[in-house]
Amino acid sequence: MYRQAQTAPELDLEGSLATHTEKIEVAPSPAAQLKSVLAVKNLNFAWPASSFQIGITDLNVKSDEHWLLEGPSGSGKSTLLQLLGGVLLPQRGEVQILGQSWAALTAAQRDLRRADHVGFIFQQFNLVPYLSALENTLLPCRFSQARRQAAESGGGLKDEARRLLAALGLGAKEIQFRRAARLSVGQQQRVAAARALIGRPSLVLADEPTSALDANNRAAFLELLFSEAHSAKTAIILVSHDTSLRPHFERHLKLEGGLC
Repeated sequence: MYRQAQTAPELDLEGSLATHTEKIEVAPSPAAQLKSVLAVKNLNFAWPASSFQIGITDLNVKSDEHWLLEGPSGSGKSTLLQLLGGVLLPQRGEVQILGQSWAALTAAQRDLRRADHVGFIFQQFNLVPYLSALENTLLPCRFSQARRQAAESGGGLKDEARRLLAALGLGAKEIQFRRAARLSVGQQQRVAAARALIGRPSLVLADEPTSALDANNRAAFLELLFSEAHSAKTAIILVSHDTSLRPHFERHLKLEGGLC
């Protein structure tokens, strides 16, 4: 289950395993005025013929918030991200994106809403190897008219992709036009982040994106990611087994046995 509590200014919300939901009232903050991007109520999911279950009692993610979902291997982190992103549907409970339940939509409608409002950073990045860094960054705009229009609103579409890459430390034209297969791991990671952020999606879901990086590069990557997301008021949910990431996040949940 999930326990919601205010502990200290630098750690506003901490989740842990519990048998009930405990709410502690706190004074309103500016974050309370932000819109709800993702809302989860009484979620429960289990794969067929498996006793392992994923459950969340109550979770509300607002715009411009950064969440860490922390848990060891096998705790259901990747599956939970698929549930939050509407790739999978829970057997019980509800997941809403911007007030709309994933379960109330057809498969085609879910695909469109996901393309419009959710950016993904995969653990293995999943870049198209024969496309350049710039072309990979632009891919979401081929599937979402809303994100294309948002990207174009600040200028040309390619100009926005170049700006994002530069903001993430990939400003050199030589790198932007280099095929993804010829990029370093750190460069691929930043291209994946730029692809997730282009078009100002409401939510970015990141699956262990820093697992291949050392401590200094992890910190630098997160700083760049958060800075760019903040300018778009994009919420971030990142899952990881790495407990050292906690100080970088305002809020975190700990997954134990698939429950949080």
